[in-house]
Amino acid sequence: MKIPFLSFSPQNTSIRTQVLDAVARVFDSQWYVLGESVKTFEAEYATYSDARHCIGVANGLDALHLALKALGVKEGDEVIVPSNTYIATWLAVSYVGATIVPVEPNIHTYNLDPAGVAAAITPRTRVIMPVHLYGQACEMDRIMELAQQHELHVVEDNAQAQGATFNGKKTGSFGSANGTSFYPGKNLGALGDAGAITTNDPALALHLATLRNYGSQRKYYNEVIGYNSRLDELQAAILSAKLPYLDEWTRQRQQIAAWYDQYLAGIPDVVLPVTAAGASHVYHLYVVRSPRRDALQAHLTAQGIGTLIHYPIPPHLQQAYAALDFKPDAFPLAQEIAATCLSLPLWPGMTEEEVQYVSAAIRAF
Repeated sequence: MKIPFLSFSPQNTSIRTQVLDAVARVFDSQWYVLGESVKTFEAEYATYSDARHCIGVANGLDALHLALKALGVKEGDEVIVPSNTYIATWLAVSYVGATIVPVEPNIHTYNLDPAGVAAAITPRTRVIMPVHLYGQACEMDRIMELAQQHELHVVEDNAQAQGATFNGKKTGSFGSANGTSFYPGKNLGALGDAGAITTNDPALALHLATLRNYGSQRKYYNEVIGYNSRLDELQAAILSAKLPYLDEWTRQRQQIAAWYDQYLAGIPDVVLPVTAAGASHVYHLYVVRSPRRDALQAHLTAQGIGTLIHYPIPPHLQQAYAALDFKPDAFPLAQEIAATCLSLPLWPGMTEEEVQYVSAAIRAF
């Protein structure tokens, strides 16, 4: 049996007609930038996220960058970020010239540790940027308490956790402005790059909509220095076609994760995912850890099983951030996770038999 790390086939087969019809509607409309498809999806995704506003942008990194920009974050300000995350989180802070302040995760959930956040806050801190990593909601109640106590903004990186909740409240609805990605492999994925910002602040929403469109609210009149970062009409239409299925796909992801939990239980040297009290997990990724990760990955590859490592190099060790001069051992938990984590195959439509095959291969190793 061959099992790829990710397969779009079950999803694409089930919604092929709806997606192609959406593409045809955009083609026939003869309006291809910031038209009705974007407006419709923005309204739908805001409702889904329990947020008042959604602003579609070109990709997830732009969503985080523009959120920080709209909040006035600048050189001299500090932004608290996780030490273990995809580098886009850090890049967004770099784009506005602010200082990156990494905080170690909770080693069990891999998400930002609120105790570490509390210790990292200084008079220069402006923003806390929690990342709902792998699809699990961060412990947002404590993070929001810290933000309110110190009069800070929160910008959620919700790229991997669309539909997740903490104490019943949706991720992407806590912060002042929150970025998400619709990269094709995400739980809600476009057929190319796409992203969005959610917010409950109408004035901030208007500012973000202006920034993403050359700094303009009215064609050829530019109020501020802006960017060209607009959600594409085609991608918006495709996302609208897929959004009604997201909860069912999430249910399938959670069932697949439950099967993995069952079939991988008790295997020595394999650490399974842990979900924090109050958090839900939508399993963008099912990540295990093992001190023999590299050998395990090679074994699974030989068995026809695809895996990936999210992520092999922590941001502080990337060449791009060598100038920050972090010591190699500055963030040992991030390094431990990077050295031991392995993402197993998981996608809507994956069968229990396939999960059993992957699990048996791990148990045999």
